[in-house]
Amino acid sequence: MSAAAGAVLPSPAPTKYSSAGGQHATLTADRAAALLAGCASARRASELHAAAVRAGVDRDKAVDFRLQRAYATSGRLDLAVALLRRSPDPTAVFYTSTIHAHSSRGLHLAALALLSDMLSQGLLPTTHTLSASLPACNGRGGLAVGRALHGYAVKLALSGDSYVATALLGMYARSGDAAAARALFDEMQPDPHVVSVTAMLTCYAKMGALDDARSLFDGLPKKDFICWNAMIDGYTQHGRPNEALRLFRRMLRSGVEPDEVSVVLALSAVAQLGTTESGKWLHSFVKNSPRVLLNARVGTALIDMYYKCGSLEDAVAVFDGLSDKDIVVWNAMINGYAMHGHSRKAIEMFKQLRAQGLWPTDITFIGVLNACSHSGLVDEGRKFFKSMELEYGIEPKIEHYGCMVDLLGRAGLIEEAFDLVQSMKMKPDAVMWVSLLAACRLHKNMALGQRIADYLVANGLANSGMYILLSNIYAAVGKWQEVGRVRSMMKASGIQKEPGCSAIEIGRQVTEFVAGDTSHPRTDEIHAKLEEVMKGLVEEHGHVPQTELVLHDLDEATKEKALAVHSEKLAVAFGLISTPPGAEIKIVKNLRACADCHAVLKLVSKITGRKIVFRDRNRFHHFVDGACSCGDYW
Repeated sequence: MSAAAGAVLPSPAPTKYSSAGGQHATLTADRAAALLAGCASARRASELHAAAVRAGVDRDKAVDFRLQRAYATSGRLDLAVALLRRSPDPTAVFYTSTIHAHSSRGLHLAALALLSDMLSQGLLPTTHTLSASLPACNGRGGLAVGRALHGYAVKLALSGDSYVATALLGMYARSGDAAAARALFDEMQPDPHVVSVTAMLTCYAKMGALDDARSLFDGLPKKDFICWNAMIDGYTQHGRPNEALRLFRRMLRSGVEPDEVSVVLALSAVAQLGTTESGKWLHSFVKNSPRVLLNARVGTALIDMYYKCGSLEDAVAVFDGLSDKDIVVWNAMINGYAMHGHSRKAIEMFKQLRAQGLWPTDITFIGVLNACSHSGLVDEGRKFFKSMELEYGIEPKIEHYGCMVDLLGRAGLIEEAFDLVQSMKMKPDAVMWVSLLAACRLHKNMALGQRIADYLVANGLANSGMYILLSNIYAAVGKWQEVGRVRSMMKASGIQKEPGCSAIEIGRQVTEFVAGDTSHPRTDEIHAKLEEVMKGLVEEHGHVPQTELVLHDLDEATKEKALAVHSEKLAVAFGLISTPPGAEIKIVKNLRACADCHAVLKLVSKITGRKIVFRDRNRFHHFVDGACSCGDYW
C-alpha cells in the first residue's frame, strides 16, 4: 500500500545533533535540509524529522520537501504521503516527488490517484510531473489516461520537452499503439534520445513487426545492451530463435557485454531450437562471465533449456548446484521431469518443496497435472486439481482445466472430460477442443468426435488443428466424401496444414527434414540407409507398417511409401550415417509423432544399440534397447 489514511508520523525524540566541530548547535532549517539531502534510511529520516520538530523547523518548505523525499527514498511511502496530506500549501513539486516514488516502484494506481488529487487542487503539471506520471499509464485503461496527459502536455506547451516526449512515446509503445508511438518518434528526428529509440524498438518487437524493429536497430550508430536485448527478445518471443542466437553472437563480437537478461533470452532461443551444444556453450559463458551470476533466474533458464534440449541429467545437475532455489526454480524442474515422462519424480518434487516450506503457484500445478497426464495417473491428477482451491486457495485457470481434459481424454474418459468442459465457468479455448477431438480419434469415439466437430464448425470456432483432426476422424472410418468436404472448407478458409518438420543437430549444425525430403546434399545416402533399416525391421523383426495412419484414399503400396519417408525417419537415417556407432541421436519435431514412427524408432534403438531422444510438440521420448520412456502412453 502506498499511503495509509492513519499513517503516524514520528514524534520528537531526545536525539542530540552536533556540528562538525563536536559542539551542540541549534538545528536550523538550512542545516536540517542539508542533512536530509543525502538521507536514504527510514530510521535516520525519523531521527532528523524528530529533531526538526523539536527545533520548530519542520514546517519550512525546504525541510518539509526533503523529509518527504527521504521517506519516499527509504521506502516509507505511507509517511511521505502523510506529510503531503498535512502540508498546508503543497506545490506541484511536492506532488511530483511522491508520484515518482510510487510510479518507479510499480504502484501505478496510487501514482495516478496522487496525480488526480494534484489536478483537483488546481495545480498544473510540470514536465517532471508528466515524466513521472506517464510510466504509470499501462494497459488499455492506462492508455486513456496517457492520452489525456498527452492533451495536457500539448495544451501547456510541454510536449516538446525531450523527457516528456520520451515518456509519451514509452507510454504508447507499452500500450501497443505503434502508430502514435511512431508519430512521436518521427517528430524527434534527426536526433532522438536513446531511450526513445529503445522504446520504439521494443514496441515493434512486442507487436511482431520484426522487420521494422530490425531496420530501426540496424540504423542505430551506437547500441547499448538494452537495445540488443529488445531486438533479441523480439526474435525469441515470435518464434525466430535462429535470428535471436545470431544476434546474441553478433552482440558479443561488437564488444557489448551481455547482462543477465541477454543470457536468459539466448537460453530461451536455444530451448526453442533444442540444440544442446549451443546451450552448453551458453552455460560455459555464464560460468566465465564476470557480469552474469548463476542465480535463481539464470539457473531457471538453464534448467528450462537443458530439459527442452533433451538433457534432463544436465538440468538436474544445475538444479542440484543452485544454493538459493525459489518456487520458480522448482517449477522448472517439475516441468522438466513431467516433459520427460518421469511423472512420479515430478510428484515427489512437489512433496519436497512443500516439506521445505515453499508455497506452490498455479505454474506448479500445471507441471504436476502435466506429469499425471503423460503417465495416465488419473486419480493423482484429480486429487491435485481438487487441492488447488481447497488446500492452496488457487482458482484453476483455463490451463489447469486443459491439463485435466488432456489427462481424462488420454485415459479414455472422454465423456468425463467433455462434462468438465461444459461445467467450466470460463470459455473453452482451442487447445481444449483439440485435446477432446484427439482423444475421440485415439479411442475411436467417432460419434462424440463428430458431435464436437459439428458444433465447432457451426459456430465458427474451428482452427487448422481442429480441421485436421476432424478430417482424420472421418478418414479413420472411411468417410472419404466427408474428408473431401472438410478439406474444401479448409481451402476456402485459407487454412493450411502445418507441415511436419524434424531437426537434428550434428556438431552444432542443425539440419531439418520434411516428409519425403530430397533436398539434402547427401540425400541418396540418407534414403539408402533408411531403406536398409526399414527392410531389416520388416524382414528380421516383423514390423508391419501401420498404413491405416495414412489418411488418404490410396492403395497399400503407396501408403507404405508415404509412411517410410516421414521426417523423423529421415532425420534418424541422417543421424546414423553422420555419427559414430553408439552415439546418441537427438531429434526435435514440431508435431506429434505418428504411431508407426514411434514403433520404428523403438526398433532402430534396439538393432543399432543407439539411444534416440525424440522431442515432439508435447513431450520427450527416450528410446533405448527397443523400449520408450513413455511406456507407449503418449
